[in-house]
Amino acid sequence: MPIRLPGSPRFARSRAVLVSRLLPRRVRMRLTLLYGLMFVLSGAVLLTITYLLANRPNGFFLFSRGNVGGNAALPADGGIHLYPDSMAPSAVGAFAEAQRQQAVRQHAAEMHDLLIESGIALAIMSVIAIGLGWLIAGRVLRPLRTMTSSIQRISARNVHERLAVEGPGDELKDLADTVDGLLGRLETALDSHKRFVANAAHELRTPLTVEHALLEESLIDRDATVDSFRSNFERLLVLSEQQARLLESLLTLSSSERGPDPDRREPLDLGEVAEQLVLSWRAEAQRRGLRVDAVTTRADIWGDGALVERLVANLLDNALGYNVPGGWVKVAVGVEGGNAVVRVSNTGPTVPPDRVGRLLEPFQRLDRSSGDGHHGLGLSIVRSIAVAHGAALRAEARPNGGLVVEVAFPSREPSHAREFRAAESR
Repeated sequence: MPIRLPGSPRFARSRAVLVSRLLPRRVRMRLTLLYGLMFVLSGAVLLTITYLLANRPNGFFLFSRGNVGGNAALPADGGIHLYPDSMAPSAVGAFAEAQRQQAVRQHAAEMHDLLIESGIALAIMSVIAIGLGWLIAGRVLRPLRTMTSSIQRISARNVHERLAVEGPGDELKDLADTVDGLLGRLETALDSHKRFVANAAHELRTPLTVEHALLEESLIDRDATVDSFRSNFERLLVLSEQQARLLESLLTLSSSERGPDPDRREPLDLGEVAEQLVLSWRAEAQRRGLRVDAVTTRADIWGDGALVERLVANLLDNALGYNVPGGWVKVAVGVEGGNAVVRVSNTGPTVPPDRVGRLLEPFQRLDRSSGDGHHGLGLSIVRSIAVAHGAALRAEARPNGGLVVEVAFPSREPSHAREFRAAESR
């Protein structure tokens, strides 16, 4: 039968559960008990010290008048003399003993009365201390109750409200400011989510409307021929492919914002990934009359292979899609400043510098027309994947048109490589 040791984790958990059940659940009651307990202990220590000091034996003294009754043992000057208990003359020894016994009894009675009266006073003051502790705890926790009720009233419809606690810069003020900062970030995220949903609905509604019109045209046209049906179906296929790409982009954006799965992180050569993608996109670039130049070197990183490949593919797709006839695309991969950097630059239409940051947001394009199949999600997916991998993203407009987009990944540390090799050996 296993023995539960006092230091075992199971014993510690059992003790924690027992303590949590014995303690009151309300903070105000716990603070009241804490205040009352501290007062009782302080009062008990103070009374104990007072009792010990008062009960300290100090001895007693005898007074006698010299040569009373012709006693030769006493001084003959006739004055009043003070004798300690141990130095009293033998002539007054019996009297001294009687007085000592009476003083001892009187002192014991006084200390007994002092002990009882001190205990009664401590009990009365303990009750008063508990009551005052209850009031003080309520006063201390009142700002927390106010903040709690205010937070409970905040929902998606009034997330713009703030606690706005005024007063000294104490811990409660810091807590209120922290909650206000959190609400501000939530408001920003909620607004971004609303814009994203609205833009996604708009992007999906347009092809659905066109599809509905094409299907309705085929049904109401009594003179429709096989060629007209084929033409409508071809247009429907194109619209369906565009919607499929849009949905795939939305799923990629969602998964990249959650971050890479730790089980899918692996060592990658960013240069090799970029080189393979450049080879696969070169035919498309030639079809569009564009030139693609690539200079890649080994750059080791640690990440999700599918997401990193999508990042580089989106950079190439954006560079090829928003270009000009006879233009070029340059891809460079290498290690700079301890980071693995992929840089894609391209010619293209002039991009206002103040609009470069907006192009990293979902559904943002220089040209609002999406007839080319682009929905403005490419660079936003790049940004989400970069953030998920702890990479730094930089985008700037070229003076003669086009963009330069650079993503700097943290280089793979040797410890990661050793960890991956050890996992493979297992």
